[in-house]
Amino acid sequence: MNCKRIIPDAITSCNLLCGSIAVFLATQGAFLWAFIFILAGAFFDFFDGLSARLLKAPSPIGIQLDSLADDITFGLAPAMMLFCYLRPILGWWALIALLMAAFSALRLAKFNVDERQHDSFIGLATPANAIFWGGICSLPISVLTYDWMAWVLIGVSLLSCYLLNAEIPFFSFKTFKKEKTVIISFLAGCLIILGYCIAKAIMHQHIEFAFFSGTGCILWYVTLNLLLACVKKN
Repeated sequence: MNCKRIIPDAITSCNLLCGSIAVFLATQGAFLWAFIFILAGAFFDFFDGLSARLLKAPSPIGIQLDSLADDITFGLAPAMMLFCYLRPILGWWALIALLMAAFSALRLAKFNVDERQHDSFIGLATPANAIFWGGICSLPISVLTYDWMAWVLIGVSLLSCYLLNAEIPFFSFKTFKKEKTVIISFLAGCLIILGYCIAKAIMHQHIEFAFFSGTGCILWYVTLNLLLACVKKN
C-alpha cells in the first residue's frame, strides 16, 4: 500500500467525521456547534486536495471519498440543521429542507465529470452553500418573529438547490491572476461584513452574530457572481 495515499484519505475521512458530528449536533439543537464542525470539515476539505497534490498521490478512490464526505458535511449537515431549526415552527413541512442534501449530491456528482470546473465552478459550490445556511441556523430561533419568515427560509433553500446545479459561472481563488480585481473586491466586502457582524456580536453579547458573517459573505459572493454573469451575457 502506498503510504502517501493514506494521508490525503485520512484527512478526507476527518472531513466526513466532522460532517457526521455536525448532523448529530443538529438533531440535538446545538446549531452553533454543528456549524463549527462544518467549518472544521471545510478546513479538512481544503487540505486533503492540497496534500494529495503536494505528495503527488492522487487516486480515483480519493476523489470518490472526497465527494462522499462533502455530501455529508456540506449537503446533509446544513440540510439537517435547517430542518431541525424550522421544525418547531413548520412541523413536518420542514422536511422540504432536506432536498438540499439530494441536490448537493447531484452537484458533487456533476463536478466529478465536468471538465469545465478545474479552475472555477459552474453552480454554487457545496461548501459555500453550507456556510450560508450554517450562519443562518446559528442565530437564535427567536429571530424568526413571524411564522411566514420560516417559509421564506424554505423558499430560499429551494433557490439554493437551484443555484447548486445552475449553469452559472462562479469564480474561485484559483483564478486570482485572471480575476484579480473581482476577487479583491470580494475579499474587501467580506472584511466589511465580518467587521460589522463582530461589532454586533460584541454589542449584543451574542457570539452567534459573528458566525452570521459567513452567511453575509456567501450572499455577497453569490450577488457578485450573478452580476458578473449578467455583464458577460450582455
